[in-house]
Amino acid sequence: MTYNFPVTRTQHPKPRPEDETKLGFARYFTDHMFVMDYDEGQGWHDGRIVPHEPFLIEPASCVLHYAQMMFEGMKAYRTPDGSVQIFRPDMNIARMARTNERMCIPELPGDLFLAAVKAVIEADADWIPTAPGTALYIRPFIFGDEVSFSVLPAKHYKFMIILSPTGSYYAANDGGITTTRIYVQDNYIRAAKGGTGYAKVGGNYGGGMRASQDAMKYNCKDVLWLDAAEHKYVEEIGTSNAFFRIADEVITAPLDSGTILPGITRNSVIQLLKKWGVKVSERKLSIDEIVEASKNGTLQEIFASGTAAVISPIGWLNYNGKEIEVADTKVGPIAQKLYDTLYGIQTGTVEDFMGWTYPLGITVGK
Repeated sequence: MTYNFPVTRTQHPKPRPEDETKLGFARYFTDHMFVMDYDEGQGWHDGRIVPHEPFLIEPASCVLHYAQMMFEGMKAYRTPDGSVQIFRPDMNIARMARTNERMCIPELPGDLFLAAVKAVIEADADWIPTAPGTALYIRPFIFGDEVSFSVLPAKHYKFMIILSPTGSYYAANDGGITTTRIYVQDNYIRAAKGGTGYAKVGGNYGGGMRASQDAMKYNCKDVLWLDAAEHKYVEEIGTSNAFFRIADEVITAPLDSGTILPGITRNSVIQLLKKWGVKVSERKLSIDEIVEASKNGTLQEIFASGTAAVISPIGWLNYNGKEIEVADTKVGPIAQKLYDTLYGIQTGTVEDFMGWTYPLGITVGK
């Protein structure tokens, strides 16, 4: 289906960031946003591009009380020839469908989603940064805004997309990657079997803020989550998937528990490692095994993967008040190769030998 969305241009364009090497993460937002409504019986309707600005919401809207919402995270990249592309949007669409089903949010057709993403990027394509380590972050989200206190799925929703020129999620990594400290959280949990761990919903993140604050007390950037049942097996790092290289094997938590978010970057890492002949396993791994591997010298690397940071190497773990060093605490060869390859494919400086990029048919002046 072909979609045509009316565009209302802003009358007050924002100044562009002066230094693309110091964008940070989600500190700036572009001039426009996409908005579309859903009504029961009518479906999705009235998609439009409008100025990015605050909007009114009824205080009794169900999302403010029962958190019926979802979001996605993507990035757009400007290649050396000025063309604009995104990365594996089919996987975002598939994950969105799973999240919507879990949250009782109406299905959003994949072609509609892609058309909306393209339309809003086209309106603000000149905001896409080109400095090393930068991209245009894309935040699609849906929320129920029916005025109701009934604990039932809403009958009215809004689908919106906002854009932000960004650097690295961790400021220290702007323009490249460096290692960080992570706090092993064995008190709070991120997700439990039967919950919403595999879905991309705000509650998963809001509930983790207390643990992140605790981590900062120990000079750590974020937390390593353990499983809810036994507080024994490693799951995710902060808001990202976690990988551990012990001896000649790279290990990441399996998806079968329903507590792990199926990250697009996670899947890409696994596919690349297999293509390179690196042994990669999706299996349970206990924190005790990691401690022992650090002691006997077989713990080679730990890194997190995600859309926001791509690859985030870990140099130290803080566990039970003790600091555990990861090898020589420097960025490991696998993490560096993954970052260089993924970001290179995304930005068009490395050949896309996996067929992962999706050109939008938009060109921006060099």
